[in-house]
Amino acid sequence: DHLPLYRQKQRFSREDIDIASSTIEGWAAQSMDALKPLYEKLVMDIKNEGYLQVDETTIKVLDDKKKDKTHLGYYWVYHAPISKLVMFNYSPTRASSAALPILQNFKGYLQTDGYAGYKAYGKKSDITPLGCWAHARREFERALDNDKQKAQHVLVEIQKLYAVERKAKEQSLRPEQIKELRLQQSLPIINELGKWMFLQIKLTLPKSQIGKALAYSQTRWDNLSAYLLDGNLQIDNNLVENAIRPVALGRKNYLFAGSHDAAQRAAMAYTFFSNCKKHNVNPFEWLKYTLENIQSINHKNITDLYPHNYKQLAESKPL
Repeated sequence: DHLPLYRQKQRFSREDIDIASSTIEGWAAQSMDALKPLYEKLVMDIKNEGYLQVDETTIKVLDDKKKDKTHLGYYWVYHAPISKLVMFNYSPTRASSAALPILQNFKGYLQTDGYAGYKAYGKKSDITPLGCWAHARREFERALDNDKQKAQHVLVEIQKLYAVERKAKEQSLRPEQIKELRLQQSLPIINELGKWMFLQIKLTLPKSQIGKALAYSQTRWDNLSAYLLDGNLQIDNNLVENAIRPVALGRKNYLFAGSHDAAQRAAMAYTFFSNCKKHNVNPFEWLKYTLENIQSINHKNITDLYPHNYKQLAESKPL
């Protein structure tokens, strides 16, 4: 619930339960330390996924080297749409090297927004970069005040692409059926829109908002079209953006992390609770069961403690 430890301490104090701040902080740190083997296993599994969505968001961190100032760090968030795993990792920097621990040996489909930091990974021969139509759409929404006619034309065409996605979802189509539907209905839209953009960009001032919107899509056209290759692929990066949203709420409550180590512990907490949320698992029940069992479980069975696996276990027998 994004409640800072000092406010939890205040709640306890109101009930005449006085617990030292250092004690509560110690409990939180020890809990995350206990969960570290499970987190490390999840990191390994994320690396071996064949399709990842990636995004990043900021977190302010207290830094001893910066007197009276906070350091701007980043949570790098990875979402595997097929296995529905979410993983947060903290880095002090937004440089592309921050993603190396996960993406260095990654092979498969990599879906990102327009951030240039991902370019180096997308150029690797064993990675197929995917674009995000939601980001492309936002560029044209910004251009409505600049050139309403052209911007609206593109927005209507993008809406048609999303209508195909809704149809696939409503009909509960299998991946191979989704691919076939897209090739029949989405591919002609994309082909015509691509031709239209190619002509329009020559007639548009490059520094105008509509010019920037056209350039954004044109330079990423292959990536934007690549979701047609496989019915498992998403049209946009919205699923990973949804996983990031709780961080914005947390930032308003706790403002900053107390250290770089604390920021990484928070990344672990976000990882597990995001997976609980994604799989409709009660986070308190999962955390209690996992902390009680992680020390004694056979390491080869540690994935039984993943929230979605715990849910299946809880449904099959009383815990």
